[in-house]
Amino acid sequence: MGPRFLFDGGHNAPELVPSDALARAADHAIRAHGALLARYQLGHGPLGFLPLRHVLADILARYRDIATSADNVLVTSGSGQGLDLVNATFVAPGDTVLVEEFTFHGAISRFRRAEAKLARVAVDEHGLQPEALAQVLTDLVARGVQPKFLYTIPTVQNPTGTILSPERRQAVLAVADQFDLMIVEDDCYADLRWGETRTAALYALRPDRVVYVGTLSKTLAPALRVGYVVSGADVLQQIAQSKRDGGTGALDQIVAAEYLAREFDAHLARLIPALERKMHVMAAAVREEFGTAAEFVEPEGGIFIWIRLPDGTDSRAFQTAATAAGITYNPGNEWTAEPDAGKSRIRLCFAFNSEQEIREGVARLAQLCFEATGVPARGANLDRASVR
Repeated sequence: MGPRFLFDGGHNAPELVPSDALARAADHAIRAHGALLARYQLGHGPLGFLPLRHVLADILARYRDIATSADNVLVTSGSGQGLDLVNATFVAPGDTVLVEEFTFHGAISRFRRAEAKLARVAVDEHGLQPEALAQVLTDLVARGVQPKFLYTIPTVQNPTGTILSPERRQAVLAVADQFDLMIVEDDCYADLRWGETRTAALYALRPDRVVYVGTLSKTLAPALRVGYVVSGADVLQQIAQSKRDGGTGALDQIVAAEYLAREFDAHLARLIPALERKMHVMAAAVREEFGTAAEFVEPEGGIFIWIRLPDGTDSRAFQTAATAAGITYNPGNEWTAEPDAGKSRIRLCFAFNSEQEIREGVARLAQLCFEATGVPARGANLDRASVR
């Protein structure tokens, strides 16, 4: 038995994994393409299974305004491998990589394993600040440092949940042009956005300036290890040369290709409103249990809420007690290259648990937080008391 309340990581909603449709896709795909399992890389070369690359290119065109072809798509074993390949291609020990002030902890750990130096760029409630990016670059260049690239999550940023406006996207690209800076765009949550508004990917605006990294982990299932990198032919060829694993899992690829071609649109139509409901449930529970001690903005997509507790509160102080109580969550220090900057923040994932479990888990977490830190002093309109 694992934790009951999984508020950490990027877990999906188990009830929304399309098991029956995936089973049908698997049956059809294996019958249609099973003979290809006799060959490494399914006989389709290092870029991956061609039908999957075709369907990914179609999805990117319809959902992210990216005009590309299968020849510009490299299939990877999740987006994490995509980032590893980018690092292997472009980053040498001692090189500088720009990251957002708060960003994906998996990317931070990968950059550190590559022995890169990380330079943080300020964000606000609207995402990455172009003016701050320009200032960081100006300061670095004055010291003779040319960063390898900017790593950014412009759409449903992880962990903040912000979405960069079209105006800011253009401003970021203008700064990148000014300093001849490559951008690595991590777009893994972009399809999980409420409402009708869609914002073009940075890669859609400037494919010559951007390397695009995506995944099926958030829209389909984390255990289905299929990600992808999209880039111009020359850059993609360099990245592909770093992929020496004999190919991403063959069954994962052929099943994903079959499922996406037939079911992706309908699946998103079910998934997005269900996640939005869970977000509202968690937001209401946090307001109820943490009161004014928790500051946050309801995200417009994704699977998590980024919460700021009062200054001086250490979000790690109650992690051991929470684990013992069957609750997992992410302290803010995990999501920044400068751990003290995230000391008073927590990230809570709302996708995995049921609505009732979300309410119960948040209530328990608030009590544990109070017992360890004295925050929040009030919950559910009542003064809290330690149950010790």
